[in-house]
Amino acid sequence: MQVNTQASMNATTQFATSNGIRIAYEALGDSRDTPLLLIMGLGAQLVDWPDSFCELLVDSGYYVIRFDNRDSGLSERMDHLGKPNLPLAYMKSLMLMPVNSGYLLDDMAADAIGLLDALDIPRAHVVGASMGGMIAQIMAARHPQRVMSLTSIMSTSGRRSLPGPLPRVREAMMARPPRAGDVEALVAHSMQLFRLIGSPGYPIPEVELRRRVGNAVGRGASRVGTARQLLAVTASGDRIALLPTIRVPTLVIHGSDDPLVPVFAARDVARLVPGAVLHEIPGMGHDLPPQLDVQLTTLIDAHCSAAANTAETDTETT
Repeated sequence: MQVNTQASMNATTQFATSNGIRIAYEALGDSRDTPLLLIMGLGAQLVDWPDSFCELLVDSGYYVIRFDNRDSGLSERMDHLGKPNLPLAYMKSLMLMPVNSGYLLDDMAADAIGLLDALDIPRAHVVGASMGGMIAQIMAARHPQRVMSLTSIMSTSGRRSLPGPLPRVREAMMARPPRAGDVEALVAHSMQLFRLIGSPGYPIPEVELRRRVGNAVGRGASRVGTARQLLAVTASGDRIALLPTIRVPTLVIHGSDDPLVPVFAARDVARLVPGAVLHEIPGMGHDLPPQLDVQLTTLIDAHCSAAANTAETDTETT
């Protein structure tokens, strides 16, 4: 049920009640077109799906919905859960001890399903990036009747034995960020991190990177919310047993030069999901640079179209 609207830079940000909480979303294109749901990653917001990327999908005939996960952007903050103790959670995970969290990735997947309900969308193509890929994987496994196809971008199964971030990236991510009120320092800090995890073969131009980061910082970045999301990822464990149950058409996209989630993670996902197609992009890191808009959206469009054609064929033969 839609409860409010708010104007944003490039579209109208609307609000829906989903899974009992308030979710901010934007719907782009013609609602009569094929729905495609975009799910962003850790600490990211709907605006982190670049407008140029979304516009190409709209031009390809999709009704594109992008939204803020709980605890990010303009969606509801889970402040009643408090600030998580991430060092303690990390130590527990290393010792294979249970990690408690106020919510799990399954709850975030339920948020996405609830948003489709609020928009009266029975089924959609689902595209997730990084943590959003994890959420999309859960949706495809647990709610296959709602997912027309799955595209998992720069994501992972969560297998503990997979290689982690490069040392310089891990060090930068663990560094204490500037205080919340210092916008310029926060923008500079975020830009430095994006340069570390970004695509070495497709560096985002400085002006565009500053625009993206400044837009996100000014719109609704939340350090504590991001920490709660990270705790949810840790507490949710891996999806090694879940991924083989996925039966919807699956495309796995990953940069060969991802310094945050190395490409071995994508190969693991593709191996676990029956029939999954893996596409590795040389020079791509852990971001969505404008130079790859056409390549990425072309891959997604071809995958979604093939999935739709297969579904139509199956319907005709039954």
